[in-house]
Amino acid sequence: MLEIMKILVLGGTVFLSKAITAEAVRRGHEVVCAARGASGGVPEGARLVRVDRDKPGAFDQLAGEQFDSVIDVSKYSVNWVRDALEAFGSTTPHWTFVSSISVYADHSTGSDELLPPLEDDPAEEFTAERYGSVKVASEIAVREAVASREFIVRAGLITGPDDPSDRFGYWPARMARGGRVVVPDSPDLGFQHIDARDLAQWIVFAAEERVTGTYDSTGPVLPFQMAIGEIAGATAPPGTQLVPVKESVLKELGINPWAGPRSLPMWLPQEWAKMVGRDVSNALANGLRVRPLAETALDSLEYERGLGLERTRKAGLTAEEEQEILTAVS
Repeated sequence: MLEIMKILVLGGTVFLSKAITAEAVRRGHEVVCAARGASGGVPEGARLVRVDRDKPGAFDQLAGEQFDSVIDVSKYSVNWVRDALEAFGSTTPHWTFVSSISVYADHSTGSDELLPPLEDDPAEEFTAERYGSVKVASEIAVREAVASREFIVRAGLITGPDDPSDRFGYWPARMARGGRVVVPDSPDLGFQHIDARDLAQWIVFAAEERVTGTYDSTGPVLPFQMAIGEIAGATAPPGTQLVPVKESVLKELGINPWAGPRSLPMWLPQEWAKMVGRDVSNALANGLRVRPLAETALDSLEYERGLGLERTRKAGLTAEEEQEILTAVS
């Protein structure tokens, strides 16, 4: 019989932390979410304690409470991580920290070498390298404070409904409109993702089973073209035509990789190719389960329709930008 746990989620209102909270509640656990609440409420069945981790004494409201598991989804602050560890680390049997595959120094070869650790510095420009280095420092802080009780999740591309980045959702939303769809012609590029709901299930499972260690936490590698084909197969109307465009042409036209405006989301240039080539066999052997890509695509499309397929996006191409590329290659 499943032991009911008292779980503290540091977060709980947005995307992954919200999915973790919903999954823990679904499995019958008592869940407390420590968050500002500025991004919305927490899933039904969880208790929200309003906490601002930028302020001294952030966790004073939770003084005296003990938890079977703490799950920290801190996005970008080693100070936040240390404060939470100081407040709860000595009394918590299992500690999850959500890190990132951005901790790796070389995404062209897939080496396991890590970036140098960095402390928080609000005056410094946010970059992928700085983000990864802050995550490295956070991982070190976790291991030092709760050695042998830590579960460190180096997440890759997180997908599915509620994704605020607009990256993955661009593709099912674009495919659903049909017509001629620009796709990157990168035959050697891989694709990896993890549906937030699958990652949430694994994180809660790990808390229940006291899984420890550090894991690259994403799905198995697929060829990028195969992944795009599966998304199209699930969401595109008959007659949709995929138009592969060479990387050199995309660069000449100023199309950005991975994310952001004027981009082809999830496309990566060669020097970043191994960012979507991590070996996840250890995670799969320790309980991670992933749903079919087509299911994530269909559920993401439903979410995109709720937001509006014609809205201004954070990532992807506008219809005019895509037509510019199609004209250039015709």
